[in-house]
Amino acid sequence: MDLLKPEPGLIVWELISFFGLLIVLWKFAWAPLLGMLDKRAENVRDSLSTAERTRDEAQTLLDDYKKQLAQAREEAQKIIEEGRKFGESVKEEIALKAQKHHDELMAKANVEIAREKELALIELQTKLSDLIVDAAAKVVGAEVSATAHEKLIKDYLSKVGTINE
Repeated sequence: MDLLKPEPGLIVWELISFFGLLIVLWKFAWAPLLGMLDKRAENVRDSLSTAERTRDEAQTLLDDYKKQLAQAREEAQKIIEEGRKFGESVKEEIALKAQKHHDELMAKANVEIAREKELALIELQTKLSDLIVDAAAKVVGAEVSATAHEKLIKDYLSKVGTINE
C-alpha cells in the first residue's frame, strides 16, 4: 500500500514535468491550435455571411420572380381581353356585312319583282288588247254602231287603267 502514499520527491518531478510539458505545448502547440481555431471561426463567419448573402439574393430573386409572374398574369389578362374585344369586333363586322348583304339582296329582289311585275303587266295589256282587237273585229264584222264602238274603247281604256295601278 505504499503506492497510495505520496512521495514528495516524485511530486516535485511530476510538477516539473507537467509545467515543462505545459511550456512546450504553450510554445509549440498553443499558437497553432489558436490559429486553427481562429481560422475555423473565420471560416464559420464567412460561411454565415455567404449564407446570409445567398439568402438575401434568393429573396431578391423570389421577389423578382413574383413581380414577373404578376406582370405575366397581367399581360395574359390583357391579351385575353384584347382577343375578346377583337372577337366581338369581328362578330359585329360579320353581322354588319351579313345585314348589308341581306339588304342588298332584298333591294335587288324588290327591283327584280317590280321589273317582272311590269313585264307581266305589259304582257297582260298586250294580250288583252289583242283579245279586244279580235273581239272588236268579230263585232265589226257584225256591224257595230258608233256609240257601241265608242263604249267598247272606253271600257277597254278604263280596264287597262285599273290593271296598271
